[in-house]
Amino acid sequence: MRLLMLVPYYAPDLGPSAPLFTMLATEFVRRGHQVTALAAVPHYPSGSVPDTYRKQWIQRSSENGVDVIRVRIPSVKRANMPQRSLQYICYQLGAAWAGSGLKYDIAYVANPALWIWLPFLWLIVLRHKPAIFSIQDVYPDVGVTLGVFRHKPIIKAVASLERFCLKHSDVVQIISDSFRPGLRALGVPDSKMVLVNNWVDTKLIQPLSKENTFSREFHLAGCFVVLYAGNIGLSQGLEHVLTAARQLIDHHDIRFVFVGDGAGHGKLVAEAEQRRLSNVQFLPFQSRSRLSEVLATADVSLVMLRRGIGAGSLPSKMFSILASGRPILASVDEGCETWELVKRAKAGICVPPEDPSELAKAILALKQDQNLRENLGRNGRIWAEQYLSPESAAEQFELLFAAALAKRP
Repeated sequence: MRLLMLVPYYAPDLGPSAPLFTMLATEFVRRGHQVTALAAVPHYPSGSVPDTYRKQWIQRSSENGVDVIRVRIPSVKRANMPQRSLQYICYQLGAAWAGSGLKYDIAYVANPALWIWLPFLWLIVLRHKPAIFSIQDVYPDVGVTLGVFRHKPIIKAVASLERFCLKHSDVVQIISDSFRPGLRALGVPDSKMVLVNNWVDTKLIQPLSKENTFSREFHLAGCFVVLYAGNIGLSQGLEHVLTAARQLIDHHDIRFVFVGDGAGHGKLVAEAEQRRLSNVQFLPFQSRSRLSEVLATADVSLVMLRRGIGAGSLPSKMFSILASGRPILASVDEGCETWELVKRAKAGICVPPEDPSELAKAILALKQDQNLRENLGRNGRIWAEQYLSPESAAEQFELLFAAALAKRP
């Protein structure tokens, strides 16, 4: 089967999406398919494009058997929405042009339509190709909740773009049943939605010792580490972690560690400095090869979402934490998919969002009970091995592809 993957993020991009798409593409190749990934040049999470990717508008390479086509986009400040819109436009124009000569049977397309609407129109709709539309976050809902989309004309435009792609897709892949109400509001029938869980590389991410090169390098081996690793953006409400850190500042062995970057990084660092939080440490994104060490350094790993976000979002970082064998402390809306998954896997503790006092109490409870931490971490690893492998996801997608192709002339 010839597969086109229309995905703005691809390795060596950091963050949650790029590893998912890269793993899936590689697994498809391993299973005998011909795969082309049509991506933007690396730019996530900082918004800045490395010098090595600024030389050509369209760059082609073969990576682990995947034909990767990258479209150059400008470097921008991700916190600036008009600048980010320029990235969207450049990628859409470049992807539509670069994909025109490709031959493929079916496409896997990642939302939001803000990134992929024009190439979706040009490469899927006008060429009458079947497509699986993958929903990682429900738009425009998530942008409205975050305050990114504030004006009705913009909200209406984003919804229209998303609705177009949803309508012209053969299958809408969701990663959480909680996405269904938001997608129904955009006109998607339940019969068109198929749940396929996100996946994680359980071979790369292993439950390692807390005493490792990363923890020693940053003097964390002797601390009780509360770790947030990933995108420091607008949806997490990480300022509430700083408030919890202030409440626990007299517990001198507790260290709050943020590893990552993103649109909210500068503001969060400035706030921590203003509050003089000596128990908070910021570290840059680490290479993917060090991910196991980074996650193993944690005694507790945080999953954070602002109030009202949980119904339309399922943080991919949670799957990496499960695979790392460390307990999750999730600050999310009660009853949302993140909350329910932590409970089903018996892999952590959940507290209400935007409640620093409850967050601090849960941290102390986990700190005082090593057996609880070990049991929760062990449960998470078992869950990841059983349900979250890329092999399982690829197999499910193959069935969806075959069904979609069978319906086409």
